[in-house]
Amino acid sequence: MKEACNACPEFGRLIRTKLHTRGVTVPEEATASQWYAATVLAARDLLEARYRDFSERTEAARGRRVAYLCMEFLVGRSLLGNLEALGVSRETEEELSRFGHSLAELYELERDPGLGNGGLGRLAACFLASLSDLSYPAIGYSLCYEVGLFRQRIVDGAQVELPDEWIPEGGAWLVPRPEKSVAVRFGGRIEEIFGADGLHIVHTEYDEVRAVPYDLFVPGASGAVNILRLWRARDAGHRPDGSESQSEYVMALRALTAAEELTRQLYPPDNHEEGKLLRLCQQYFLVSASLQNIIAEHFAAGETLATLTERMAIHLNDTHPALAIPELMRILMDLYSFSWDDAWRTVGTLFSYTNHTVLPEALECWRVDLFRVKLPRIFTIVEEINRRMTAALFEAYPGDWDRISRMAVIAYGQVRMANLSVVASHTVNGVSRLHGEILKRSVFSDFYAHIPEKFTSITNGVMHRRWLLAANPALASLLDETVGREYREDPMLLEGLLSYSEDTAVLEHLLRVKRKNKERFSRFLSERGIRPLDPDSIFDVQIKRMHEYKRQLLNVLKILSLWQELRETPGAITRPLVFLFGAKAAPGYYMAKELIRLVVALGEELARDPCARDALRVEFCEEYNVSMAEILIPSADISEQISLAGKEASGTGCMKLMMNGAVTLGTLDGANVEIAEAVGEDSSYIFGLREHEVEALWRTGYDARAYYRASSRLRLAVDRLYSPIAGKDFSHIADYLIVGASAVADPYMCLADFEAYRSAFDRAVSDYEDRMGRARRSLVNIARSGRFASDRSIREYAERIWRIGRIFE
Repeated sequence: MKEACNACPEFGRLIRTKLHTRGVTVPEEATASQWYAATVLAARDLLEARYRDFSERTEAARGRRVAYLCMEFLVGRSLLGNLEALGVSRETEEELSRFGHSLAELYELERDPGLGNGGLGRLAACFLASLSDLSYPAIGYSLCYEVGLFRQRIVDGAQVELPDEWIPEGGAWLVPRPEKSVAVRFGGRIEEIFGADGLHIVHTEYDEVRAVPYDLFVPGASGAVNILRLWRARDAGHRPDGSESQSEYVMALRALTAAEELTRQLYPPDNHEEGKLLRLCQQYFLVSASLQNIIAEHFAAGETLATLTERMAIHLNDTHPALAIPELMRILMDLYSFSWDDAWRTVGTLFSYTNHTVLPEALECWRVDLFRVKLPRIFTIVEEINRRMTAALFEAYPGDWDRISRMAVIAYGQVRMANLSVVASHTVNGVSRLHGEILKRSVFSDFYAHIPEKFTSITNGVMHRRWLLAANPALASLLDETVGREYREDPMLLEGLLSYSEDTAVLEHLLRVKRKNKERFSRFLSERGIRPLDPDSIFDVQIKRMHEYKRQLLNVLKILSLWQELRETPGAITRPLVFLFGAKAAPGYYMAKELIRLVVALGEELARDPCARDALRVEFCEEYNVSMAEILIPSADISEQISLAGKEASGTGCMKLMMNGAVTLGTLDGANVEIAEAVGEDSSYIFGLREHEVEALWRTGYDARAYYRASSRLRLAVDRLYSPIAGKDFSHIADYLIVGASAVADPYMCLADFEAYRSAFDRAVSDYEDRMGRARRSLVNIARSGRFASDRSIREYAERIWRIGRIFE
C-alpha cells in the first residue's frame, strides 16, 4: 500500500511540460489560470496511470466490483485532495513558489462542480472517496449536469436562482470517453413477435439519444483510483452545420436541444407534465447508459454473463436509479435471450437498495400514462414484475387486498419506485439505526413482515480525510501531536484523544484552534462584503437543505424570543450570539423560500436594532456549498440538528460538525441518537419529543394553540411575526404555526418542542462560559467521531451487502 503512494519527484517538470504544450514557453509569464490548467493536466496523467494499474489488479484478482448509482455526487473541489493522494502537494507548492504562485491561489480558481444538491450527493461523494481510500474496486455512475442545481443569490431578501454554468471553469478534471458512448431509446412502439426460436421484442418509432461518458478520477490514500462516470446527453443524429435545408436545419436543431436537455439541470421542476417527463427520462437515461456500460466493461475483461453476479454488485442510492431493475431485465431478455426466471434471479443477486427518507412525498411514484408512453418496453416488464409479485402475495395473504395493494409496484394509476426497489433487491438498508427501525415498522412494514431477512441498517458516515484533515489542518496538527498520525488511516484511533481530557495544555490548544477557525471564517465572509464576526461570540450553525421538517423555523422562533427578552432587559445577553444559516430551497418550494426570506429579514432587523446589534447576529450564508462548508464547519460551536423526531433519516452535517468539535443541540432523530450515545449527555444537548411521542401526539391530536397559550415567550415570538420584520410581512408564517394553512397548524410541531429547545440552548450558552468544560466537550466529540467516518460505513457495506474485497491489504 505504501509503495503505491510514492510521490512523483519529477512532477514539477511535468507541470512545465503541460504549460509548454498549451503554448506557454516562459513559465515566468504564465498566469495563475494557466498554472492551474497545467497542474490539472499533469495530475490527470498520473491519475490515469494509477487507475489503469488498479483496474488491472482488480481484473487479476477476479473479485467483485460495486457500481454505485446515484442521481447526484456533490464532490466539491478536487485539486488539493488529488495532489495529496498522489503525494505531490509539496513538489507542486515548491514549483509554483519558484514562479510567484501558490497552491492556495490555484485552489481559489477552482469551481465547485454542479453535480449535486445536498446530503444525498455529498454522502455519495464521501462513499466513493472512502472506497478508493480503502482500495475497494468501485465505479460511481451519475449524470454530468451542465448547470447543476442553481447558483443562489439573495436579492431584496429573497432567493433568486441563477444558472450554475460550472463546466467551463470547473470541468478541467473531466476526461471524455467518447469511444464508450451508448444509445438510449425513448418512446416508440413495442411489438412481440413469436418465432421458431421464441419471443422477439421489436422496438420501432423510438427517439434515440446518445450518452457520452466523462470520467472523474477519485484517488485514495491507498494508491487506488476509482472513477465517477458521468453521462452527458447528445443527439444521436448529426449535429446541424448549416449545409441542410432550412427545415432540416430547424428539425435537427430541435432534436439536438431536446436531447441535451436531459443533462442540462439537476432535478428539473416537476410541477408540470413536461418537468415530470424530463425527470423520468433523466432517470432512465442514467440507468440505461450505466447498465450498458457495466456489461460492456464486463465483456471487455474477458468475462461472460454467466459470471456477472460473481464480478459485480449494483447499488441503488435511493429510488432515483430504480429503473435499473427493469432495464437490466430488458437487456438480459431482449438482447441476450435470458428466460424471465434467469433474468430475475440475476437481478435479485446483483441489486441492493438504500432508502434515504421516511417522507411519503419523497418515495417516488410515476403516473402510469406518462410511464407507458415514454418507456413502453420498461412498462411491460414492470407490469409483469407486478403481476407475478401480487400473485405470490395473494397465495401468502389470500383476500388481504389492502395489504397486497400497499405492496404492489403498480397501484392506483402509479408506478411505485420504492416498492420496486424493495421487491427486486437482495438487501434494503436504512441509514441510521433509528431510520432502519422506522422502515421496518412503518414505511415498509408490510414488506418487513413478509421478507424480514432483506432489511438492515448501516449508519452513514463522512470522509474524515476531507472534513477533518483537509478542512481543519490546525486541528489535524494537534491530533498528530497527541494521538499520532495513524488516525489519518484509521479514524477509530481518534478515541486516544480521550486520555487528554484533563490535560489543560491540550484543552487550551483546542480552544485556540477553534478561535483561529472562527477568525478564518470571519475573514471569508468579510471578503464577500459581510461585516466581520466577533470570534468571541458563540457560533450557532444550522446548515442543511431548507425544508419544513428540518425546522429552521424553530431556530428562528428561538432567536425571536431571545430578541424580545433583550428588548425587555437590555444587557441580558452577555456573550454575543451569532446564528449562521446555510441552505438552498427548491425553486418550487414556496414555504422553504419564505423561510429564507424570513431569516434574511431577521438578520437585517437585528443589525438595525441598537439593543441587539452587538448581542444577536443572524447571517444567511448565500450560495452555501462544499467549499464554504470546509471553512464554516470548523468554526462552529453549536451544531443545530433540530428536525422533528422520526423525520430525518440520518443526516451527515451533524457528523462533520461533531468531528470538528461542535456540540450537538438536537432532537433524538436520525444519527443524533447515535451521536448522543457516543458522547454522553454531558457532551451534547438533547431535547424534545421522541419519535414514538410524536406518533402518539398525532394520534391523540396535536393542538398548536395549546402550546402557544401555555408559553409567554413562545407567544411573544410568534406574535412578533405579525409585525413587519425589515419592512416585510410574515404574518402568514405565524398563521401557519397556530392557524394552519389547511387542516393542521404547525405540521412539524415547532411549538411542541419550543420550550425544551430553549431550555437546552440556554444550558449550552451557560456551559460555554466554563472554558475547560467547553474544551472538554469539544474534545469528547472529536474523539468519539471516528465511528461516524465513511470508512466504517463502507467496510460495513462491503462486508454485509456488496461482498467485495480490498485490492491492497
